[in-house]
Amino acid sequence: MTATTPTVRTTGTATRGDAPALVVVAHGSRDPRALGTVRALLDRVRTLRPALPVHLGHIELNEPLLPDTLTALGTGEAVLVPLLLGRGHHVKRDIPETAAAFPARTRVAAPLGPHPLLVDALHARLTEAGWPTHAGPEHAVVLASAGSRDPESSAATARTAALLAARLGVPVVPAFASAAAPTVPEAVRALTARGHRRVAVASCFTAPGRFATQCATAAPWIASEPLGTHPAMARLLLHRYDRARERGGETDAVKGARGASPCGSAAWARPAATHAALAR
Repeated sequence: MTATTPTVRTTGTATRGDAPALVVVAHGSRDPRALGTVRALLDRVRTLRPALPVHLGHIELNEPLLPDTLTALGTGEAVLVPLLLGRGHHVKRDIPETAAAFPARTRVAAPLGPHPLLVDALHARLTEAGWPTHAGPEHAVVLASAGSRDPESSAATARTAALLAARLGVPVVPAFASAAAPTVPEAVRALTARGHRRVAVASCFTAPGRFATQCATAAPWIASEPLGTHPAMARLLLHRYDRARERGGETDAVKGARGASPCGSAAWARPAATHAALAR
């Protein structure tokens, strides 16, 4: 079963010289493969939008850390796009509070999920792993995500699962590596008990890491690779950047951070107070 992805403007022949930079905010990982994957994804973004300055900042564990990237921007303008899949604590608090501690004029974009482009990448990774063109009643999918105590983050994963289910025409159950239920093994057992003999695990992770590996080992049949450098991920980063420029960023960002303002020049105003969150 297939569906048509809505047209999303993510590319262009040029970006104006006065356009704000794109800062991709990754979580960071101890897995050495993660940093290389993220850097390769940013290279895809630069290929799609050559005139756009693209930078990387990590919340923790890898360099450059977000405070270092913001320091290098000086008083310039930037849109911070979280390389995260739902609106958990990092998106709601950590990133905007860190941005508010620096003189750069910034706004925070929405996280990557849920969105049809994310489903494009998930579907493609499943197909690469062996998902059939025509799935039958014996097929089902567990959508494996990191997990969060924030109910909005879990809700985003559930919406992504619903979009993927509509695309594939089979049941898709969201499951989590930590902090939320069900776990991936629990979701696999539930689907198996309902008679699904071919249960795949779809890896809803942006890069390789401990959680992605842990969830893949629970797959009774096939498990897809992390989303990584799939072209839809680069397009989605640019889509979030463009929408943040048009709309002024997250509407409920921390008061005082640049992402909290509506569209217009006020959206780039320097905050009155600073916050040391995530600064080294």
